[in-house]
Amino acid sequence: MGFQQGLSGLNASSKALDTIGNNIANSGTVGFKNGSAQFADVFAASLNGAGAAPIGIGAKVAGIVQQFTQGNISVTNNPLDTAINGGGFFQMDDGSGGTVYARNGQFQLDKDGYIVSAQGLQLKGIAAVNGVIATGSPAVPLRLFDPTQSLSGTPQATGASTGGSGVQANVNLDSRLGIPVTPLFDYNDPTSYNQSTATTVYDSLGNPHTYSMYFVKNAAANTWDVYATVTNPAGSTPPNPPSLATFQNLGALGQLTFNTSGAITSAPFAAAISDTDLGYPGAVTALAFPVDFGGSTQYGAQFAVNAMVQDGYASGTLAGFNIGKDGVVLGRYTNGQTKAVGQVVLATFRNPQGLQPLGDNRWAQSPTSGDPITGSPGSSGQYGVLQSSALEDSNVDLTAELVSMITQQRAYQANAQTIKTQDSILQTLVNLR
Repeated sequence: MGFQQGLSGLNASSKALDTIGNNIANSGTVGFKNGSAQFADVFAASLNGAGAAPIGIGAKVAGIVQQFTQGNISVTNNPLDTAINGGGFFQMDDGSGGTVYARNGQFQLDKDGYIVSAQGLQLKGIAAVNGVIATGSPAVPLRLFDPTQSLSGTPQATGASTGGSGVQANVNLDSRLGIPVTPLFDYNDPTSYNQSTATTVYDSLGNPHTYSMYFVKNAAANTWDVYATVTNPAGSTPPNPPSLATFQNLGALGQLTFNTSGAITSAPFAAAISDTDLGYPGAVTALAFPVDFGGSTQYGAQFAVNAMVQDGYASGTLAGFNIGKDGVVLGRYTNGQTKAVGQVVLATFRNPQGLQPLGDNRWAQSPTSGDPITGSPGSSGQYGVLQSSALEDSNVDLTAELVSMITQQRAYQANAQTIKTQDSILQTLVNLR
């Protein structure tokens, strides 16, 4: 009798409906990957083989396979929410030194400064040391800050950056101007110079100082003398004489020369301001930085400052974070600076379908998945890239699931009908007299 075939078909359809129901139930689960039931036919074996025209004894569940296709990306308001656009997995510390893997990028900060999931698992990556990320270092739980230490970013004196760019100015000096009326430069006397401009420079403690530059037309053709002063903040101690107040005359900075086409031909200046002139004798390091007027011009047009930048900044307090598409986590400070605090490292597998589901949007490595291959986002196509303030939606297609549900429902009814038919045939045989 064929009861066995019908019963196995009922079980197979029931498993398929369970899988479809699970997919539909998780259609709103971030990072969820839908599963599909795969079946195999069953044949009875005997000592003499199955015969020339074997009839199977039903179906069985060969496996429930998850489909790791890309889900849609949705934008959120949480800067730590992160979506993977590609085939990588987040590495999460399981709390006992092991690693589990996830696609759910709903992250937040715990009280100790670690990036954690809703279940409290810590996101792994490479920690930065003084803003430098050592590529290839082992992945450890990412800690954005230590609450027991200061969250203030250290200041940087002007000229102390890598490469020491100092002050970079681009100006146009009016070639139509003549020599100033007053022959001796005096910053208090506007008739002793033609034009002036200023920028803010910073000492080694992050104190701001106004650095002013004055341009004086020289008797020599296409030549300008440049003088400088520094104005110190309140609380500084000006050097003698006291009548200078906080204005310190630093004297001549150098000469700017131009060719007959109005292009600059002189080299950058070397500026120096002592700790005494800065108003903090013995408390700060003397400033020494280049002043580069590269690209400046001398045209018959009004004086203009086209650009004025310098590389120093004051101290700042940690204000927030951003995660780049390459996984680099940047800390934002109130002084306008950013600093790398770490980098998210992703993992991929040769056979992701072989990963063992653990629930809570997590998977574990298994012998069939192979060993994880780790790397930074965007370093190759297999990892994908990250998108911050975004999440990957479930990849469940509700329309396809509902159609599959109808199909399995009909299969279930058909298998039930075969059992009913076999019962009718058996009843006929029993009633033979």
